[in-house]
Amino acid sequence: MTVYLSSIVGSASIGVYSLATESIVMIPRMVPKKKAQEFADWLEVKLAYTSISGSVLIGALACVNSNGMLLPNSIREEELTEIRSVFDGTITLMETKKTAFGNLVLTSDKGAVADPRLKEADIKKIAEALGVEVLQTEIAGLPYVGSLATATNKGVLAHPLLKDEERKILEQAFKVPVDVGTINCGIPYVGTGLIANSRSAVAGSMTTGPEMFIIGNALDVVQEVE
Repeated sequence: MTVYLSSIVGSASIGVYSLATESIVMIPRMVPKKKAQEFADWLEVKLAYTSISGSVLIGALACVNSNGMLLPNSIREEELTEIRSVFDGTITLMETKKTAFGNLVLTSDKGAVADPRLKEADIKKIAEALGVEVLQTEIAGLPYVGSLATATNKGVLAHPLLKDEERKILEQAFKVPVDVGTINCGIPYVGTGLIANSRSAVAGSMTTGPEMFIIGNALDVVQEVE
């Protein structure tokens, strides 16, 4: 149970390029396989070594918990094959013009919140795909909730300007404590630089010691610099 530091393709914004659940971590193929496997070892999960629709922006494009995965309908067959080789949940291709489901939805195995601009039909499909109740809210007055927080089955870390009414909705949705903080030396868009599950967390390489301490407490993982 640890907080690790790393980068992906030379960027500390690791949450844009990767995502993690209780069972898998998805890392783009342009990352050396040895380094990608290191992420999997840290998080104690299987590695999905792939792209999404030919893009390295996995964390922005995909949304996943242990029950299911949301993907843009432009996903390629070979990418689906790789994902299915390690992921046992339901895979749902979203037939919408929107593609950045990692930004639009924040989920754990206990619940989810989504961009308040999404239509009711989309929310219903997301809830069915992820197997959890989906509430709509902003975080810090902004709609792209997936980039504004990181959620696990043990805690949520959100943008430091989180409003009280937004915190209540997050607590209702995820049924865990909600805290606020930053990553990568003051960046408030937590989801862009932090991936985690209930065992470990990996933060962007520019994340400071005090930020790691807050991450460790919020997500209930032990701080340890690697």
